[in-house]
Amino acid sequence: MTDSLFSRRALLRYGAYGAGAAALAGTAASWDRLTGADIPGRDDGSLVVATLGSAFAPAGVRALVDGFRRLHPDIKVRINAVQAVDWSDFFAKILTQIAAGTAPDLVYVATEGVQLFARDLGVPLDRWVRRDAAELREYFADVHPSLVESMMYEGSLYQLPIEFNAADMYLNSQVLRRAGAEFPAGDWTRDDFTALLRRMKKASDSHFTPYFWTNRLWGGVVPWLFANGTNLLAESKAPGGSWLWDAFYPADRRRGRGGGFRWTTPQATDDRAVEAYDYLASLVHDGLCTRPEGGNGQNLIGVFSTGRVGVTPAGGFWAGGLHLAGMRADGFDVQYFPRRHTQRHQFGAAGYALLRTSKKQDAAWEFIKYSARRDTLSKLFTTNQTTPARRSMLTADRYRETGPAHWRVFYDTLDRFPDTGPIPAPPQVAEVTQVLLKHTGTALSSPGAVGPALRRMQGDLEKAMERDV
Repeated sequence: MTDSLFSRRALLRYGAYGAGAAALAGTAASWDRLTGADIPGRDDGSLVVATLGSAFAPAGVRALVDGFRRLHPDIKVRINAVQAVDWSDFFAKILTQIAAGTAPDLVYVATEGVQLFARDLGVPLDRWVRRDAAELREYFADVHPSLVESMMYEGSLYQLPIEFNAADMYLNSQVLRRAGAEFPAGDWTRDDFTALLRRMKKASDSHFTPYFWTNRLWGGVVPWLFANGTNLLAESKAPGGSWLWDAFYPADRRRGRGGGFRWTTPQATDDRAVEAYDYLASLVHDGLCTRPEGGNGQNLIGVFSTGRVGVTPAGGFWAGGLHLAGMRADGFDVQYFPRRHTQRHQFGAAGYALLRTSKKQDAAWEFIKYSARRDTLSKLFTTNQTTPARRSMLTADRYRETGPAHWRVFYDTLDRFPDTGPIPAPPQVAEVTQVLLKHTGTALSSPGAVGPALRRMQGDLEKAMERDV
């Protein structure tokens, strides 16, 4: 290991993100091949930017690099598109590169890894943000403060959000017509949701599933916990952050903001958490939804687009995905997540994190600023594969071809429900996620399984949160 930040023991612990500790240990002898260090020209003095391979289209990446080169001809940039199954797999590969001494300068990090990278690997952006405040004022005026707050950790800002996705509810228009049902109102309730599923089931054959969802941290059980007025982990705000809020946001938009989120005590056995699981178990029992499947949700596109699923939670990214799958703009629509005790929504966001190991930090900051510009994002996000963090980019013209008709829901989720917040992702997020997925699957596997599964989840979460990852 050439990077003093990571011992072999630390790397193996972080192996929970991907193939696991044993797999990482078995590859220790082939670091060069894993990290690409044996490829000629790799160490050419370029600013290296690591992204999840599927995050951006090739044309968007070319536009990003070419535009930055025109603005900063003295800074060479190389985009390292790391092929990975999901964010956890991606983070594992980045951690492997860091441990091998071939760390990138910048890493595209989603909410799932914000606090992990901020605490152990990242550089706070505070001094650059303060220095370039006049230049950044337009950016912050265009970005919702909830997204910015989700990129803060213990009072400092570690990323500029450039995209996000809230878990709203997609509905298949064909299925709605078949059931003789109206598109739901924005203030619909969980009871309204259940009644709609029953109408869909009654109007369809045995191959139809009214509600389909995936077992994951984003968009799985967490939106139901939020709607029930609870969370997987106790949530609070870190102190600090006034240096940013006072500088960029008016009083009504900075009220209640802090220095980032803290997720601490597990509360899987909280009454409202149990109620949320009991409700999902009742949907499974009544044949209104299947037990949650694993994966990133891509398997849903086919069954939803063909009318074999009526409703599913997804974000703005699905507008582009369904369009590419052949769905017409009027073939689906989107509404807010239904209310229970609250109508709070969850979201995940992403931006570039600057690593402490980088020797090109000033150049990296210039890239971060450039990546957050409106003209840059307009070229990068051309297929509605995500929701831009910039409010001004959500226009009728952007969604004219792909749909949905209620595209305003995507950003209005933040505006209409100001308590909407990020998925719970402490530095121990890898272990927390594994515990959540394991016991959620068990809780909904058979009648009467919810109580015992959540008690085991509580114990495992307590152990996970006690560990200093």
